[in-house]
Amino acid sequence: MFKVGELAVYPAHGVGVIEAIETKEISGGHQAFYIMRILENDMIIMIPKNSTQTVGLRHIVSKKEIPEIYEVLKNHNFVSNNGQSWHRRYREYADRLKIGSVCSLAELLKELTLIKKEKELSFAEKKLLDTVRRLLTKELSIAQDVPEKTIEKDLSRLLDTTF
Repeated sequence: MFKVGELAVYPAHGVGVIEAIETKEISGGHQAFYIMRILENDMIIMIPKNSTQTVGLRHIVSKKEIPEIYEVLKNHNFVSNNGQSWHRRYREYADRLKIGSVCSLAELLKELTLIKKEKELSFAEKKLLDTVRRLLTKELSIAQDVPEKTIEKDLSRLLDTTF
């Protein structure tokens, strides 16, 4: 599925490069792993090749998919979860972050931004908002081959006009 040198996205950690494919002996059997270095912080992750779908490892979003992401951010249809306590919302959002789809990231960014405009976010929600913004910015920057600052401005502009 992935080749050495290829960029991929590992949910909740972000964009990384597949640096190697290694076979390790585990419990008397052999298992192949992708060795991935996360670009943001140089963290090394070993991902079993047969678990890529389970963990959500995926390719970088294509340029063709990017307009869909911006549409998600522009779309005014949103049902607020404000009736829920912050820890329930946070748990739901953290689960959605683990799914790893780029559209899911865009939806989380939009929802957390809306809640932030209505009331103060909890510390955990603020941290999640920062993480989601960082992950989406990095991936869109790489996919479009533009500086992260440009993506940050685009996202801010979209979110400011949406709400």
